[in-house]
Amino acid sequence: MAIKINSKVKAYLEKNKKEVVDFRAGDTIKVVYKEDDGDKGQPLQTFEGVCIAKKGGSQAGATFTLRKDSSNIGVEKTFPLFSSRLEKISIVRKGKVRRSKVFYLRGLSKRAARIKERR
Repeated sequence: MAIKINSKVKAYLEKNKKEVVDFRAGDTIKVVYKEDDGDKGQPLQTFEGVCIAKKGGSQAGATFTLRKDSSNIGVEKTFPLFSSRLEKISIVRKGKVRRSKVFYLRGLSKRAARIKERR
């Protein structure tokens, strides 16, 4: 499934040598990004979680939200899709869901929050 990209985003991707990863809600994604720690510079951080929402399509301001459980506490982070702070986006596994937004995962934990793998 190909992503349609508008001209502004296409120019940004060509300028910064970025690749577009095609993922959707339910997929488990690993994001490597630069964290701003003030005087320490910008160390690389990783965040791996289930994509629960994708907003904005392929526009310049598109975002996606990842959720993971860390010590029985749900952690959600929203990332801009075409940010210069994102170093790498990779798909760990593809999930089989029938919705474009899987916010129902917020009410589930541990085994109940598992998503079947898409083939």
